[in-house]
Amino acid sequence: MEGFEYVDIFATKGIEYLVVIAFLFILVFFWRWLNRPVVADIKSRDLNKNKISLIDWFYLADNFYYHQGHSWVAPSRGDVVTIGIDDFAQKLLGKPSALSLPKIGSMLKQGDKGIELKIDSKSIDILSPVEGEVLEINEEVINSPELINMDPYNKGWLLRVRVPQLRTNLRNLLSGNLAKAWMQNAVDKVSQKFSSDFGVVLQDGGVLISGFAKEISPEKWDQLAQELLVTYNALD
Repeated sequence: MEGFEYVDIFATKGIEYLVVIAFLFILVFFWRWLNRPVVADIKSRDLNKNKISLIDWFYLADNFYYHQGHSWVAPSRGDVVTIGIDDFAQKLLGKPSALSLPKIGSMLKQGDKGIELKIDSKSIDILSPVEGEVLEINEEVINSPELINMDPYNKGWLLRVRVPQLRTNLRNLLSGNLAKAWMQNAVDKVSQKFSSDFGVVLQDGGVLISGFAKEISPEKWDQLAQELLVTYNALD
């Protein structure tokens, strides 16, 4: 058509349109930021942040075997193993005031009561991870029970046991990636069941308080502990 001249407004005003679009994006971003939900409790923010990293708070020693009652086994020599309680258990329970270990020469049965921890006026049972004869007990940890908290996989060991059917016993325990998956499942279970209570058991920085069972359930913490250590039903 004569006299008609096509003008590409995007070619002539491209920069202006880009500036306007960018301004709109920034406006929308700030509007959403200003209208975000207000989180009143800093502990809740810490908890949300730590839902992913909470598993990192519980340490599993490499090349150990773990019972679902949160005791561990470390092969020593031949059919002799060393036994203790894992990091989850000691952080769940906190500092024991005393502990009761089986006598040398006594027989343990896998999955039955093997160790008793005294915390305040309560007694908490730990299940034996293996079946065998007690050869040695850690006298140092009896005199200083806090070693369980300070170094649960080394100086805080509890028993040395001869296990005649060691291979069979170890097959009933967890190790490697399977142990990590089990621990992740245990942490998820605690998080889901007690998510509304975790605000009171987080220190500044989102670190769980040692002995967190008592913070979650002050009146019935021992029952909670036995449930998480799978001893509540096992010993009923």
